[in-house]
Amino acid sequence: MRMTGKERRQQLLDVARALFAEKGFDSASVEEIAHRAGVSKPVVYEHFGGKEGIYAVVVDREMHALLTGITEALSDDDAHPRLLLERAACSLLDYIEGSTDGFRILVRDSPVATATGTFSSLLNDIASQVEHILGVQFSKRGYDSKLAALYSQSLVGMVALTGQWWLDARKPKKHDVAAHLVNLAWNGLSHLEGKPVLRSKR
Repeated sequence: MRMTGKERRQQLLDVARALFAEKGFDSASVEEIAHRAGVSKPVVYEHFGGKEGIYAVVVDREMHALLTGITEALSDDDAHPRLLLERAACSLLDYIEGSTDGFRILVRDSPVATATGTFSSLLNDIASQVEHILGVQFSKRGYDSKLAALYSQSLVGMVALTGQWWLDARKPKKHDVAAHLVNLAWNGLSHLEGKPVLRSKR
């Protein structure tokens, strides 16, 4: 069956996404994208203008998916901060598990300036949301709310780096990883629980 323009565009994005995850931007080529999709090179150029164009769309879509998931995890203003931390950690690990190719692409340095920026700027967007939550909680507890930015960067960085490690390790299990992340973030090294579990899973 002949594909519609929309179907062909999606097919090319799927093929390119897998190729960029496998080889990276520099090693992937329009020729290989076209070959794997069973089309000629001009079809790729017609839809995306070249490798940079299709890469930018792939990156933007992945960043949007990840940011949306974590934003939703942090959106409950009435939830306890520890539960929000659990949800955010689980959201990132869910994304890594369900969109492995996408995450592999995101954690590489992006050679293209995209609408949503690099993976680093994505983490800054997430950290800003966490900063707001921490700022409210710090004020309630009499802590200096100006330190919320420092703590939010620390938390997001810890979860993101652990996520990059877990991308290949995949052990321990996802919820165990999230539980240990929350354990460290919430209790600190001096008050680690021996066998942490997510409260939302009890």
